[in-house]
Amino acid sequence: MRKLKLRRKQNIQNEVTQDTYKKKGVIKHILLFLIFEIVFTCVSLPILIFYGPFENVKATITGMSWNTSTHQFIAKLFLSDIAINRIISKSFAIDPLDSGEVIQKLKFGVNHDEKIEIYNIDGGSFEGKLMLVHDPSRIKVGYSKNFPKSGETTSSIAKRNGAVAAINAGGFTDFGWTGTGGAPMGFIIHDGSVVVNRKSEKVKQDTAAFTDQMLIVGKHSVKQLIDEYGVKEGVSFGPPLIVNGERTIRRGDGGWGIAPRTAIGQRSDGTVILLVIDGRRAGSFGASLRDVQEIFMKYAAKNAVNLDGGSSTTMYFNGKVINVPADALGERAVASVFMVVPEKAGGK
Repeated sequence: MRKLKLRRKQNIQNEVTQDTYKKKGVIKHILLFLIFEIVFTCVSLPILIFYGPFENVKATITGMSWNTSTHQFIAKLFLSDIAINRIISKSFAIDPLDSGEVIQKLKFGVNHDEKIEIYNIDGGSFEGKLMLVHDPSRIKVGYSKNFPKSGETTSSIAKRNGAVAAINAGGFTDFGWTGTGGAPMGFIIHDGSVVVNRKSEKVKQDTAAFTDQMLIVGKHSVKQLIDEYGVKEGVSFGPPLIVNGERTIRRGDGGWGIAPRTAIGQRSDGTVILLVIDGRRAGSFGASLRDVQEIFMKYAAKNAVNLDGGSSTTMYFNGKVINVPADALGERAVASVFMVVPEKAGGK
């Protein structure tokens, strides 16, 4: 009887051991399958993206990689420089000013309406904030007090100047590529004076600038901006998205892929439109330049221009940042901002 019980116990133990081995075998096969799938996807997905038939996907990923200095190696790993330029050039904005058209001067009188409106933007795959400033004379350029050594955050520049609102503006180059704001690219004009200009005053550069009230976009030299337009505030960045009420991107996504975006525009009545689109997070992957262009068209912009985006994208209002910057550490230090200052205020 005892032997029978021992035998049954041993059989049960053997069955348990066999079940354990079977389970381990199943888990091992599942893990091997998952590893295979991951490796297969990592190898095949880039090939499918860069050499497959999906032209829109190829253009978006290539543009997104190529226009971010830290990720250019991704496109270069699979494509030649000639192929990259061929792919993204199909989507680039076409500035009508390059063909001899002139920017139409807007006549909207003097508007001292202090009203500021904030709207939430929901594009399905991206979210953002849009601000309407009804008095264009309140738009000023602010810049880092520390350049060329380093930048300041958008909120810091705004608070230092007593600004009600602000968005990041022009691009910059960092010493040592440390991401600290660094030296401004192109030019900065404030209060009618050229604060910095990295190129000859006669060289045309992408422009986001204001006269007393009107937004100037497109390529212009610093000399032209000061002498012909009487620009008071401005930075160098682009491309223009809307010129004289017409879209500049007519096919493709703009050639810059999907990313966080900052942009500025103006209606024919003088109202200034400030826009930020969040990116690189769940719920908001980012927007293409064409997405941004369509938002400006929806809000009746007469002229609009892209500003520095990515981790720099920030909107400040009434003492706090109201969007979600892409940088995990929060606001990024930048070289310049567009601010909304109180009436008859300056700024630097």
